[in-house]
Amino acid sequence: MLKKILLILLVFLAFNGYAQNDNISLVSWNIRDFGQTKSSEELDEITEIVRDVDIIAIQEVVAGYGGAQAVAKLTDILNRKGSKWDYVISNPTHSSKYVTERYAFIWKTKHIKIKNRGRLVKELDSLIDREPFLLDFYLSEKKFTILNFHSRPFDKDPESEIKALTNYITNSSNSALLIAGDFNVDEKKEVFDTLKSNGFNASISNQKTTLKKACTQNEYLNHPIDNIFYSRGINKLKSKVIDFVNVCDNLDKARKLSDHLPVYLKFSIE
Repeated sequence: MLKKILLILLVFLAFNGYAQNDNISLVSWNIRDFGQTKSSEELDEITEIVRDVDIIAIQEVVAGYGGAQAVAKLTDILNRKGSKWDYVISNPTHSSKYVTERYAFIWKTKHIKIKNRGRLVKELDSLIDREPFLLDFYLSEKKFTILNFHSRPFDKDPESEIKALTNYITNSSNSALLIAGDFNVDEKKEVFDTLKSNGFNASISNQKTTLKKACTQNEYLNHPIDNIFYSRGINKLKSKVIDFVNVCDNLDKARKLSDHLPVYLKFSIE
């Protein structure tokens, strides 16, 4: 009888472990001016916010050496927290001097693998100021692709970039695709209708993701412009905005990390 109970327990634990490994958690975060301006203490605070997820997609990495150095330092701190992580950084985007930046991915290597180091989408170079960065990930034999994107500011026609991005995506062959980033446009706007009609969904809706410079009427959140869109082939399990501010008294300190909050999506692949 005891052997039977132990066998059932082992089967349950094995199945439960497999089920957990089959789920992936992704954070997309515009970490403002992510480079030499971030102190070791601030990098450690960022680590505590993201350490429990599987993949981190970062926008606004400084194009110079400081950006690459900050990503490497953040990965090193994560590696000292108990899990093994790896990272890739894009080349600088083909943009004007004060617009150029890099993208980065950091991920846990235990179950998630890559076969190449990703690429900037050159097909969008002339249509998008900071052309997105694309990387294929593998969970066992299941492939999924994440496209990391940071659009123009809201007053410089980000809608035209979203239209170009939508056209590129709807003509691609990726069956399990996520678009993570700062769109500078609310997902409810009409410009996203074509993307949605092609089977994409927004991870969050009606949730503000940017921080004000100062609290007004005890409110520190501003615009709902960061999101993760996911295609058919991706099953959403849970999503949220990670609010590391919580109260107005923390706003000044929080803004030293970023003026954006991270967007979280837990999903599985069909």
